[in-house]
Amino acid sequence: MDGVDLIRWIAPVGVAIVLIALGSLLPEPPRRRFSAIFLAGAGAAYLSGGFGVAEFAFCATITILAYVGLENYWAVALGWLLHSGWDIAHHLWGHPIIPFAATSSLGCAICDPVLALWYAAGAPTIWRLRSTVVERS
Repeated sequence: MDGVDLIRWIAPVGVAIVLIALGSLLPEPPRRRFSAIFLAGAGAAYLSGGFGVAEFAFCATITILAYVGLENYWAVALGWLLHSGWDIAHHLWGHPIIPFAATSSLGCAICDPVLALWYAAGAPTIWRLRSTVVERS
């Protein structure tokens, strides 16, 4: 694995960490509401992605999960896991989320489960976790 391949696998995790850090700046419940809206937007990213009517079915599914996610982080987590699967399908099919970036769907497929884990954990602020660890030292 050369440096470019390594970056292709690590950069999406970095993107997820940046998104988690930014999301952690929002207090609750605005963090949960923003997260649901963000998921809904991601669900529409592939509307013209090449899978025809299945794209609309996927978007509708993510929209429902986003609506439930207004009150429940587990729905947001599930939505990101489904989006990761959709990313993999688009990567394999050759219809990336960013048309001029051939591996963009692969990167998204790596980023999304990291977000899903954070949401499954209840989307805790990483800033409070850091200050708690520093205080205990």
